[in-house]
Amino acid sequence: MASLAGLLQKQGHRVTGSDAAAYPPMCNLLAELGIPMKQPYAEANLQPRPELVIVGNAISRGNMELEYVLDQRIPFCSMASVIHDKFLRGRESLVVAGTHGKTTTTSMLAWIYEVASRQDARFAPSFLIGGVAENFGSSFMLRESRPFLLEGDEYDTAFFDKGPKFLHYFPDAAILTHVEFDHADIYRDLDEVKTAFKRFVNLVPRRGRLVAYDGSENVTECVAQAFCAVERYGFDENSHWRITELKQSGTTMQWALLRGGEVFAQLTLPMAGEHNALNATAAAALAAGHRVPTQAIVQALASFKSVKRRLEVRAEVGGIIIIDDFAHHPTAIRETLRALRAAYAGRRLWAVLEPRSNTLRRNVFEKKLIESLSLADEVVLAAVFKSESIPVTERLSAENVVAELNKRGTPARLEADADAIVKVMAPQLKSGDVVAILSNGGFGGIYEKLPRAIGSR
Repeated sequence: MASLAGLLQKQGHRVTGSDAAAYPPMCNLLAELGIPMKQPYAEANLQPRPELVIVGNAISRGNMELEYVLDQRIPFCSMASVIHDKFLRGRESLVVAGTHGKTTTTSMLAWIYEVASRQDARFAPSFLIGGVAENFGSSFMLRESRPFLLEGDEYDTAFFDKGPKFLHYFPDAAILTHVEFDHADIYRDLDEVKTAFKRFVNLVPRRGRLVAYDGSENVTECVAQAFCAVERYGFDENSHWRITELKQSGTTMQWALLRGGEVFAQLTLPMAGEHNALNATAAAALAAGHRVPTQAIVQALASFKSVKRRLEVRAEVGGIIIIDDFAHHPTAIRETLRALRAAYAGRRLWAVLEPRSNTLRRNVFEKKLIESLSLADEVVLAAVFKSESIPVTERLSAENVVAELNKRGTPARLEADADAIVKVMAPQLKSGDVVAILSNGGFGGIYEKLPRAIGSR
């Protein structure tokens, strides 16, 4: 929503917004743009009367501003419909979808196009990303050229439109990274998730192209009935885009990328983790299919600066590295910890988790979460975010997670909130430790509080 606000401002609209609470990096972005954001929700936030209200998918009936909009018959619509109507018409829509890796892959693709545009202005991208791409210092861009790159979210659209947002984007070409059960608050099971992605695939025209991960049976099922060309990517020897000779040195990945069995390029990426090599390969594959020069792809990936809140080093104090990662699913947590294990070999790795996403707050993935967290040397859990909003029978038991980790030999403890975690952790941290803070929210300001407590110690 913050990115969309920026795009609309670029079009010349006067934009305001409101939220229950805000936290970096998006609140910082809005402040830099001079877009007023009011907290908390109130009818007065809708004065003077707007010409249009865009209702985010987190807003439900009962929200005081939404009720005022309905009572006063102020025109309203969804985020996804505005993106389609105001930004995608007449452009080339390139959409990155999947359970994991959307934000990073879209950011990589945008940077590839940006580097290519230095030689050919036709590649200059417009984009909309669900995070701040550090190469741009922004999560959006609006140009006159045709390519429009965007992250396609499978979450629902609005209180009046329960279909996925990505069904509004009508891709000319697309990437499908992963398909797993997620968003347990709106999807009943994996079959419902797969149905959503199958519908997305069905939107790609015959002349289009779909770049799809080769390491998932769910992805294979979802692309089986595609009418367009499908190019698989990953490690399978039969895939059109194949990663070989993958090596990690610290926080840098290197590999040879084969295209149809022939060497396409030697790639370097200054980001840790096999999952990021896969993300980069997907972005390279889609760009190459749209005639982006190979040299631009190689150069862009070698100079890619990541995304805010994706393995982001927030502080280094007294030899202790504190990393922020947007954790929403056990698989994402597993890949993050695997990457950090390889990047900081031999160092003690802490995982500090706030179960905050609608998936992590539920017990459907409790066993997988335990498996993922067991990759750390030390684990600290915060209480489940707004646990009272989840039925007891569906709610994650943080106590069970901690008990099982301890039983398996991974020291773990449960603390009430960020302040309690900082108080307990700060005296225990030693030079050389790596702390991965895992949350998809503000986590009570722990990103600032923990470095401050270490520094004052």
